[in-house]
Amino acid sequence: MAAMLQVTATVSNELKKDFDHWYETEHLPDAKEAFKVETAFRGWDTVDPTKHHAFYMFHSIEQAQEVLGGEALKALIVEFDRVWQNKVLRQRSIVKITQRLSG
Repeated sequence: MAAMLQVTATVSNELKKDFDHWYETEHLPDAKEAFKVETAFRGWDTVDPTKHHAFYMFHSIEQAQEVLGGEALKALIVEFDRVWQNKVLRQRSIVKITQRLSG
């Protein structure tokens, strides 16, 4: 069954514009390539506008779990921390997709 890695970041209003641009042009494309996923998407929470959500779709829960403990994620974390210097907090979770309806 498919799985999704969800990363939620808390971004202050002062950093939001720069964070949005960086995530769009650098981080999301880099993460998509590093994780070897076909689909990666992101957006801002409409209830709490300081919350940014990124999603990476995997074919299996095992693939998502491998990425969560793997070197690709570690490298992305180092780069994220270098750029944002602990000014942006984030949480990661894996969601096992148990049902999907299309069309």
